[in-house]
Amino acid sequence: MAISKTLSPANFVHRLPSVSLPEAVNPDHLPCRAPVTAGHRPENTSGPVSGYGRRRYTCSSGTGDRHERRTRCLGGGCSYLCPRIALPVPVRCFEGGTVGVVFAGDNMKVHETRSHTRSSAEEEGKIGKGKQKAENGGRDSEQQQASKTKKAKVEGENRDANGKPAAVVAAEFEEFCKATRQHLSINEMRRILEANEQDPSGSDDAVVPRCQDMMFYGPLEKCPVCYNQVDCSGSNYRCRGAYSEWSTCIYTTTDAWRRDQPVKIPEGIGDETVKEWINKQDSRRYPCRELTSSNKPFGGLMISLSGRLSRTHQTWREEIEKHGGKVSNNIIGANSLVVSPAERERGGSSRVAEAMERNIPVVSENWLIDSIQKQQAQPLDAYGVVSDLIPEGRGIPWDKMDPNEEALKSLTAELKLYGKRGVYKDSMLQEQGGFIFEKDGILYNCAFSLCDQGRGINEYCVLQLIQVPDKNMHLYYKKGRVGDDPKADERVEEWNNVDDALKEFVRLFKEVTGNEFETWEREKKFQKMRLKFYPIDMDDGIDVRHGGLSARQLGVAAAHCKLEPLVANFMKVLCSQEIYRYAMMEMGYDCPDLPMGMVTDLHLKRCEEELLKFREDLKRAPDSGDKANVLWLDFSNKWFTLVHSFRPFIMKNLQELADHVAAGLECIRDINVASRLVGDMSGATVDDPLSDRYGRLGCSVAPLDKESDDHKMILKYLETTYEPIKLGDVTYGASVENIFAVESGAGPSYEEVKKLPNKILLWCGTRSSNLIRLLQKGLLPSVCQIPAPGYMMHLLRPLETDSPQLTGQTGSCSWLWFPWESR
Repeated sequence: MAISKTLSPANFVHRLPSVSLPEAVNPDHLPCRAPVTAGHRPENTSGPVSGYGRRRYTCSSGTGDRHERRTRCLGGGCSYLCPRIALPVPVRCFEGGTVGVVFAGDNMKVHETRSHTRSSAEEEGKIGKGKQKAENGGRDSEQQQASKTKKAKVEGENRDANGKPAAVVAAEFEEFCKATRQHLSINEMRRILEANEQDPSGSDDAVVPRCQDMMFYGPLEKCPVCYNQVDCSGSNYRCRGAYSEWSTCIYTTTDAWRRDQPVKIPEGIGDETVKEWINKQDSRRYPCRELTSSNKPFGGLMISLSGRLSRTHQTWREEIEKHGGKVSNNIIGANSLVVSPAERERGGSSRVAEAMERNIPVVSENWLIDSIQKQQAQPLDAYGVVSDLIPEGRGIPWDKMDPNEEALKSLTAELKLYGKRGVYKDSMLQEQGGFIFEKDGILYNCAFSLCDQGRGINEYCVLQLIQVPDKNMHLYYKKGRVGDDPKADERVEEWNNVDDALKEFVRLFKEVTGNEFETWEREKKFQKMRLKFYPIDMDDGIDVRHGGLSARQLGVAAAHCKLEPLVANFMKVLCSQEIYRYAMMEMGYDCPDLPMGMVTDLHLKRCEEELLKFREDLKRAPDSGDKANVLWLDFSNKWFTLVHSFRPFIMKNLQELADHVAAGLECIRDINVASRLVGDMSGATVDDPLSDRYGRLGCSVAPLDKESDDHKMILKYLETTYEPIKLGDVTYGASVENIFAVESGAGPSYEEVKKLPNKILLWCGTRSSNLIRLLQKGLLPSVCQIPAPGYMMHLLRPLETDSPQLTGQTGSCSWLWFPWESR
C-alpha cells in the first residue's frame, strides 16, 4: 500500500515516507480511539511543553491490543511512530494546523482539516464514518442516512477525554463539590492540598474551590513564571503568587498543565465516600475542565432598571443576559441601578431613593452602551447620575475620569501636602494653627505610596501627628485613591497623652509598611514588604506648586521689579505655578495628595538606582514571553510606587521607558530644585521677590539685541532645523519671542570656552519647568542611557560665534544653546 498524496511542509514538518505497509497491518485498527487531552504533560519533562498530547491507539498488528502512546507536535501536525510497522502515523494536533488520516481500501488518503481545534466527538464521527464505508460499503441508503443523522448528533456534543459530554462532566463536578463540602472539613482540604504539593494557604473561600478542582480534574502544575500556585477562575487559570515584594504575578492561561497522577489522601482522613471516589478515579483519566467565556462585560453582575430608557426594559434584559449579566426587579441584591438622566430633573423615583439609601450606584444608560461597545464593564463612578446629591458626594477617582476633565481638575486643584512640615489640608487643623509635631529632630509626618497593578491597587497614605496650640495632640490618618475621598479610610484622633499618641503613630507606621519607624527616620533603612506601602521621603521645604504664585499675581511684582523689564518678565515665568503644574500634569505625576515636587535627594537617588538596575536586567531578559512581561510589570510597579501616579500602566518598550521614566525623573529632579529656589512666595516679606530669586540663580541673564548677528543666526537656525509637528488636523510650529544671553557660574566661564580649540553648538530642547535648574546648576548628563528616539539625541553643529550661552523662549518651551567642546 502506497501513500497517494504527499503532505506539504505547511501542513506537516516531516513528510511521510513513500513506503509500503506490511500485509499483516489492518488499516482499520490505526485511527485514534480517544481525543488529545490538552494540559497533561508527558513523563520525564519539566515545565509546559507545547504541542504534546496523549492518545490511545489500537495496535496495527491486527491483534486488537490497545496501547497508550505519546504524540509530539511537529509544527503543523502530530505523528505517532507505531513500533510494529515503524511508520509515522499522522494524527490530529489539538493546537491547530491539523491533518487526519483515513484508510479506504488499499489507498491512504490525507485530509487537511480546519485550522481551529475540532472536538473529539467530531473526529470520532469522521473515523466511524470512514470505517463504516470500508467494512459495510454494501449497506442500503436508509442505513447510511441513519448513520449520518447519528454522526451529526455526535458532532454537536463536546466530549471530554473519557467520552462524556461536557454538560455531563459539569453536572458531575457540581455534585462532587456538594459531596466534598459534606464529607471534608476545611482543615482536611488543606492537608489534601499540601499532600499533593498544592498551596494550602489562603482564606476558606479560596481553599475549597482549589481543593475541589484538584481532586476532580487533577493537580495543577506550578506557575512557569514565579513557580507559585495557579488557580482556576472559571474563565481562565491565573497565578495567585507574588513575583516579588513589589508585584503580584499576572500569568494567565486557558490551557493549564495538570499532573498525570492520582490524588494523594493523607493518613487520618478516613471518610469512606472520599476513599471510594479516589479509588474509582485511579482506573480512569482526569476529565478536561471546560472554561466559561471571559469576554462578557456583565459577568456576575446583577443590574436593576428603572424609568423610561432609550430601549424597552425587555430589550435591555436580553442584551444584559447576552453579555453575562442578570436583571433584577428589586433593588436589594443589585450591583447598580440604571436610570434615564431625566430622573435627576424629576427629583428621582422611589427606587432611586432606595438605591441611594442602600449606597447602590445609580448610573445612566450610557454605562450599559459603553460597556457593551468596549466589551468590558466600565467604572460605575464615571457614570453616576445623582452622586453629588448623596451626603458628602460619592466622588470619582481621577483615573476613572475623562482625561480632559482630569487635566482641568489637576491644574486647578490645591496641593494638600506641600512638604515635610505641611499639615494635610483635609485634616482642617491647619486653620486652627496646627503644626507637625517634632521631637528629637524627627518630624512625625509620613506619606506612602503603593502600586500593584496585578491586584488593581494604586493608593496613597498619609500619617501625621499634629499639635494644635492650647489643645491636645491629634493623629491624622488617611488611605485611599486620588479623588476618591468618600471611600477613603480617614480619621482624626485626639490624644491627651503625647507618649500614647507617639506609640500609636509608630504602630500605624509598622502596620502600613511592615518596618520600624525609628529605623526609617534616623537611618533611612527600609525593606519593601509585599502588599505594604513604601514611604515617599519628603524634604523640609515647600513644593513650588504651593509656594509659587500665579502669573497674574506675579505681574504686579514684575511691574515694580528693579530688573530689566524683559528679565523681570522672564523671572515671572520661572517663579509662577503654571509651568510646574503643566509639567507635572503632562507627565502624570500631579497627585495633589503627595508633594512630588519636594522630595529628598536620597529618594531621587533611589529612583535613579532602580532605573539603572532595570536597564541592566533588560540586557539579560528575554525579548518577549511571560517572563519578559512580568519583568516589565515588576519595574512599572516599582516606579509608580516610588513616584506616585494616579494613571499607572505597564511599560512595554524602551520608548515608554524614556518618555515616562527617564524624562519624568529628570523633570521631577528639576522641579525640586525650583521648589528650593522659589520657596514660599505667598507670604513674601521682601519688597522685590523677583529680584531676590534672580540673585539666588547665581548667573547673569541679559536680553540679546534683535539686530545683532547672533539673534539673526539663531532665527535662521530655527527656520532651518525645526520641523513643525502635526497632531491630527493641527500643525504646531515654533516662533522666537526673546533670546537671552546667560553667564552661568555653574559651568565653565565664557573666557574658558573661547580658548577651546574645537567647539560645536548643542541644541537642547527643554521644558520651561527645567530652566531654573539649568541656569543654577548647568547642563547635567541624562540620568540613563536609553537608545530611544528623542531621548539623549541632540542636534550638533559647529559653533562660529563669540556669544556666551543663549536661552531662547517660545511660549512654554525653551531652547538652550551651549558652546561645547567637541571630542
